[in-house]
Amino acid sequence: MTENHPVALVLTRQDLPLYEKSGLDALKGGYIISDCEKETPDVLLMASGSEVEQCVEAQAMLKAEGIEARVISMPSFELFEAQSEEYKESVMPKAVRARVAIEAAATFGWHKYVGMDGEVIGLDHFGASAPYKLLFKEYGFTAENVAAAAKKVIK
Repeated sequence: MTENHPVALVLTRQDLPLYEKSGLDALKGGYIISDCEKETPDVLLMASGSEVEQCVEAQAMLKAEGIEARVISMPSFELFEAQSEEYKESVMPKAVRARVAIEAAATFGWHKYVGMDGEVIGLDHFGASAPYKLLFKEYGFTAENVAAAAKKVIK
């Protein structure tokens, strides 16, 4: 926010956990919010906003099965694209083709980051109105679904 550009504060109504790395790193547009123990993860889990929590929960489920996942928060495609190639590679290694993105809205933009081998969990039609936990379950925006998608894309 050191540039002379408009600023948007996007808030959620959900009671979500706070993550330590979600401060200044968000200015890079995309960053590792929860990493795995392996240098090269088995799968990348990507989301923005409230869906990050689903990825963190899926990461724990996958770890219990011996699958190492990196969780990436992507609040801004535009800011991420403005970063150096070296930084982008450090967040999303090209060698990791197993990728899952979750967006409780349109999937537009995510396919660039999941590639041909990845999967996007999203909503490409007009939404619905109900408490978010009911909607997340109805449309598959759950940690269980993210973990299942991750296992599917790992080859």
